[in-house]
Amino acid sequence: MSGPQSVLHHLPTWASRWLGYRQRRAGPTLPPPHGLSKVLSLTGPQPQSVVWIWSWIGAFSGLAVIQAVFRQAHYFVNKGVTPIVPSYGATAVLIYGVIDSPLAQPRNVFFGHFIGALIGVCVAKLFEHLPTEARYNELAWLAVSISCASTIVLMQITKTVHPPAGATAIIPILDKSLQHALGWYFIPVVLLSSVLSLAVALLTNNIQRRYPIYWVSPPAPVLPVDASGSANQGLAEKNPLEISTRERTHSGGSTPGQATGAATPVRVGVP
Repeated sequence: MSGPQSVLHHLPTWASRWLGYRQRRAGPTLPPPHGLSKVLSLTGPQPQSVVWIWSWIGAFSGLAVIQAVFRQAHYFVNKGVTPIVPSYGATAVLIYGVIDSPLAQPRNVFFGHFIGALIGVCVAKLFEHLPTEARYNELAWLAVSISCASTIVLMQITKTVHPPAGATAIIPILDKSLQHALGWYFIPVVLLSSVLSLAVALLTNNIQRRYPIYWVSPPAPVLPVDASGSANQGLAEKNPLEISTRERTHSGGSTPGQATGAATPVRVGVP
């Protein structure tokens, strides 16, 4: 155990639960709950109706909190901050409705939107150097395409792909009033929106579900263990087309020249 998981492991259960950590407890396995007990259970798979309810509560609360902050705080109102960046409606679908998706994990949400906002503002500032507004409008299609495409590639490189960030990247270009009012300030507005969204997600998604699945990177897959107790790393360490299989026994004994039960490499799909 390393990284954030090792830190969460040492936190009290009441605190680590709200950060998505679940400690495995040794002991007898209890029978799964049924009926009302299953609906009210805080552990294990939840009925689809429970998932729907918490998805609705999470999305409603998350979007309401963002708008409350930017509508009511005089600091943001005086700066002309929009009540909500539209792309966070798409983010709500992921972090409240599809919480197990890698695209919905906090690292992707935060850095994906950050990359989109940064590239969007940079491209908008670059195209503002065009001589006239009419010329800017003529080439807006080019700015939008460059911004979104660059955001996608940079998210792929950093492994922080978050689809709504593609919309974040084009908002500063298409909404000129927003760009004129905020400029570079659009970036911290996006970052704060991400933090607020994730804070609500941690609260609502950890009551009867679990979020996030991971903070930095997905956990390493657990390799199967063979009868001798050692991990079978055949596909991880060998050619993926080479599969170890037990020698087939035929009537009358084992295959000549080989001991019964010895592993025989078989290549699949290689002429």
